[in-house]
Formats: sequence, structure tokens, C-alpha cells
Amino acid sequence: MQSVLISLVLLGGLGALFGLLLAFAAKKFAVEADPRIDEIEKILPGANCGACGYPGCRGAAEAIVEGKAPITVCPVGKAAVAEKIGVVMGKAVEAVRPQKAVVLCRGGRTDCPDRFVYRGVPDCRAANRLAGGPKACEYGCLGLGSCVAACPFGAIRMNEEGLPVIGTECTGCGRCVRACPRGIIALIPADRKVEVNACRNRQRGAEVRKICRVGCLGCGLCARTCPEKAITIVENLAVIDPEKCTGCGLCFAKCPVRKDREKEKPAPEERQGEKQAAVEHALLR
Repeated sequence: MQSVLISLVLLGGLGALFGLLLAFAAKKFAVEADPRIDEIEKILPGANCGACGYPGCRGAAEAIVEGKAPITVCPVGKAAVAEKIGVVMGKAVEAVRPQKAVVLCRGGRTDCPDRFVYRGVPDCRAANRLAGGPKACEYGCLGLGSCVAACPFGAIRMNEEGLPVIGTECTGCGRCVRACPRGIIALIPADRKVEVNACRNRQRGAEVRKICRVGCLGCGLCARTCPEKAITIVENLAVIDPEKCTGCGLCFAKCPVRKDREKEKPAPEERQGEKQAAVEHALLR
């Protein structure tokens, strides 16, 4: 019994000694953090989505205080968050244009079928590495939902045609853009008059028609129709200058693919993003 008591006393004494040493070391070698980091971290959304390019909101806050990142680094928080951070940092905040993601492909299963059956990992990046993917169009959406998995806000779903649909929950973080191996998702200013849709296939119209019913033909009718000269044809695709575009819709009326597009019946949430749409089958550049 005596030996047990001695052991307990020794262990307790050693524990106390080590505790004192650790407390001394923590105080002696403590690195004081800038209190603004904690303030900014509380202001940030807390999604820790990494859209800013830093490891979570804490990393973004540290980068802002250290001057490595701008006050507007958080694409999720947008202008409201940037203004609050500006107050903490004592800096004026430049206007921030909110962004939204758009899908640059309308060739679903019906209009652009697969050229072979893919039975591999359900991931677009994996499928794209196998003979360029199963899609008949080498520029089209592979439809396996890598963008859905990448979205931290649940703003993307796949429709019955195997195409991503971006909802109003989109914050413009850009995670889906980076996840797509085909580059068919892009970010555009949320207040842009023209909704950019439909196609990235740079082949000639005749070749596009062989594989997709709704692909851009690069015919130039939209460019010739536009009264503002806001459309040009680059690499067989219509490119819109948003600064010149007035959203008149004349180009859309002339588009020879329009009839095929009118046959589609998008869900209400899909139509919400197209209320101001004036031009279809245009490539954002």
C-alpha cells in the first residue's frame, strides 16, 4: 500500500511540474494574434468553402489583415461583407459586382446522345480521361454531376436530360467552374442583361448538327441582325459584347436553332434565370 501511495504522489508531482512548465512556455513563447483577425472571421459567412483561395474563413481573415488578400476576397459575402470588413480595416471598399454561374451547354441526352456507354466512376473528371468522355460532343456536358458535388450551397441539381441547373441559391463562389473538366460553367455578373447559354462547340455548323440538335451553328445570322453590332463570330461561335447589348432579342428571333429550343419545357426554376435572356447560343469570353 505504501508503494502505491508513493507512486501516486510521484505521478501527481510530475504532472503538476509538467503543467507548470507548459504554462510557463505558453506564456513565454506566445505569439499575439491581431484582434482584427477574429473580428473579420466573425463577419465572414463561415461557409469555409475555399472559394476565396484560402483555407477557410480563418485563412481568409488572416490574409486580409496581413495585406495578402483584398477586402473583397470573399465572393460569397459580396458587398455587404466587404463593407463590414472595410470598417474593421479602416479602408474604403470598391464596388463589388455580384456574380452568378451559368451553364454553357444545352445538349442533353435527347439532343446530344452519348457515343458509348460509360460504366466507370460517376465523376466528370474521371469520365473525361476515358477516351475523351462518352459524350458525342467533345465540348459538351458529361452529365455526371461533379459540379453538384462541388457546390457547398446546394445551388446545382441535374435535370432529367443530364444537364446541371443552377438555382437562385448560387453565390458565385466558382467552385463549380473549377470542378468542370470541360469548362462549360462560367461566372458572369449577376446584373448582366444577357443570359449567356448553350454552346462551346467550335466545329463548323455542319459538324455540330451531326452530333447535337441545339448546338451553335456559327451561321452569323445573329451578328448580322444585331442593330448595335454587339455580336461577332469567333471560332464558329457567337460572342456577345455585354457593354453594347441592349437585350432587344432580335438575334434570338433569327437564331435557326430557336425552334429546337422552344420544344424544351424547362422547369420554373430554370426559367427564373432566363427572364432577362435575350440571346441564346452565345459564348462568354
